[in-house]
Amino acid sequence: MKKFFPVYVRVPLIFFIVFALMEYFIDSGDKPAFVKYPMVSLFLFVFLFILIAIEITLSAVNRVMFQLLSPEEKAQKELEESLSFKESTWFKNLMHKLTKTEPIEKEGDLLMDHDYDGIKELDNNLPPWWVYLFYICIIFGVIYVVRYDVLGADDQEMELKKEMAQAKIDVEEYMKTAPDLMDEKTVVLLTDAPSLDEGKTIFTTNCAACHRADAGGQIGPNLTDDKWILGGGIKNLFHTITNGGRDGKGMIAWKGTLKPKEIQKVASYILSLQGSNPKDPKAPEGEVWVDDSAPKTDAAAATTKDTTEVKK
Repeated sequence: MKKFFPVYVRVPLIFFIVFALMEYFIDSGDKPAFVKYPMVSLFLFVFLFILIAIEITLSAVNRVMFQLLSPEEKAQKELEESLSFKESTWFKNLMHKLTKTEPIEKEGDLLMDHDYDGIKELDNNLPPWWVYLFYICIIFGVIYVVRYDVLGADDQEMELKKEMAQAKIDVEEYMKTAPDLMDEKTVVLLTDAPSLDEGKTIFTTNCAACHRADAGGQIGPNLTDDKWILGGGIKNLFHTITNGGRDGKGMIAWKGTLKPKEIQKVASYILSLQGSNPKDPKAPEGEVWVDDSAPKTDAAAATTKDTTEVKK
């Protein structure tokens, strides 16, 4: 085998196999293991050194052993080394174990006693690899029938349906909590101080130029009274900020500038200013907005109120 895998092939091959195994089994994140862990580099260097030393030692031992052989043994060894791959002894033994073929000299013993137009048949044994493969197929078939037809295990189609159903549930759960995938159907009102403070900062930076810093209205409408042009409440306000106001004269769409989470915060901040009565407010515009989903138990049910679920 050494002549088919000379030393300049064996050493790099063995080294890179060990190198690949270490990279596979050592968790080094986004960096190669030999870069992240210096000890790995040291080990690989020592391993390569030992590998080369072993090859040199074995080569020296083989040369010494060859010199100790008799002339006949040297001739036999040289003859074996000169044989081609298919003529080598180990290859012939391997093929015989796989095929169980009889040498051509014994072909007469294998001839069957019938003749087909001068064509004779040999009674060869089936190759062991074929026989074992046949047995494996039978065992696999029995297990398959019992598992899927008798015990009713899930087949590929049923597994796909279950995985698709679970994936749909996972996506729906993710959509409920993913802030950047929020829309007017899933947005909720925020009342905690940190969120409102962030909303105030966003409002001051982007909205105060048109609505004034106190939201009393300037170019844009007053946001502190109970009247709304496009509807009040967190869901309507989120939709208006995201997609813009009335065509031609309304507010621009902010979905390209602000993230859904930021729109939620600024909308919640605006709603927290309801009834703040700023100085010299702009005249009311629009109509009084009433949340139709709010329970109408008394006169207070007619006031502008956002009953959307509050996120604490």
